[in-house]
Amino acid sequence: MANALRMFVDRFLGRGEAAVTVPPLDGALKPNNLLEEASFSIAMPAPDNLVVTQAGLVYSSGRTLHKQPPCGSAGMPLREEDGLISALAATASGIIAVASGQSIRFVDASGCEAEGRSAGKQNWSGVTAMEFAADGSLLIAIGSSKNALEDWQRDLLDNEHAGSLWRLDTGSGRATQLAERLCYPNGIAIDRDGNIVVSEAWQKRLIRLSPAGKLLGQLIEDLPGYPARVSHSERGGYWLSIFAPRSQLIEFVLREPAYRRAMMAEIDKEFWIAPALRSGYSFQEPMQGGALKQMGILKPWAPTRSYGLAIELTSDFVPIRSFHSRAGGRRHGITSAVEAGGKLWATSKGGSELIAIPLDRQGN
Repeated sequence: MANALRMFVDRFLGRGEAAVTVPPLDGALKPNNLLEEASFSIAMPAPDNLVVTQAGLVYSSGRTLHKQPPCGSAGMPLREEDGLISALAATASGIIAVASGQSIRFVDASGCEAEGRSAGKQNWSGVTAMEFAADGSLLIAIGSSKNALEDWQRDLLDNEHAGSLWRLDTGSGRATQLAERLCYPNGIAIDRDGNIVVSEAWQKRLIRLSPAGKLLGQLIEDLPGYPARVSHSERGGYWLSIFAPRSQLIEFVLREPAYRRAMMAEIDKEFWIAPALRSGYSFQEPMQGGALKQMGILKPWAPTRSYGLAIELTSDFVPIRSFHSRAGGRRHGITSAVEAGGKLWATSKGGSELIAIPLDRQGN
């Protein structure tokens, strides 16, 4: 009763969970142009997943798996899958798990099928992230059991809690569900104690789970954007990619169920008031007044529908520096970021580029 009364008062006063405020980008998250000004990039249609292997970097673009040497020389196609590649994971020995369509396959560094590993007979649709555990099992995040991957915006606007986390024994193919009712889990990492770090996109946070899937706590909350994948840094911390920014307009719409239903029924998905991987391509896009060009100039601090952001966290999940592509930039929709060869490599899915930034440049 008390909880219901508090929620009613919060909605009436616009505070607590009913507030439409968005955390500012300051401190270690102070905006810069390091992503936008990165000198090395490879144009590639919607690059998405990025992992480090002994043979170099491997990343996905649509149905194609590519190999990219850390030195920055030209990459090459490695393998073509039957469906859209939605997640990758790699072992220290060079085995790569590839999720595409409704299946998970295991391949070696040459792109050939790896023998002795099985994903079982389960339907693996909706996979957003994977990570190999120390015991060789594969951790798998399912973004939503109610909406397909291409309907991720609808999943947010419907306020779904339909995500789950699984552990797959790659020897026997037996899968065990570790957690359910997650709000679009979108990234996985293993911490130094063997616990599981998961990014929950719609909750704008990172959480820690035990190896058995028990919630141990919240690591970082109220992020200024929607988190994607998590990877380890060479300094014992983590890299967190943010695939879209939050805004007061979106926060307001999320609190208006009747409007959301009407919008999704009557307006093309491309023009919903919802997070986006890219923007500025159509005059029909929703925007706030500050995002309009004035005298031919778009202010870099203007509200923006899309954004590019990668954050370095310490081992205790404290942000220490960040790399940005701001309003008016093109390298938006950062879905993966990994460290290799003294560089930060990031996939700009919205800008259709693979980017590399030398890490001797400071991002704060």
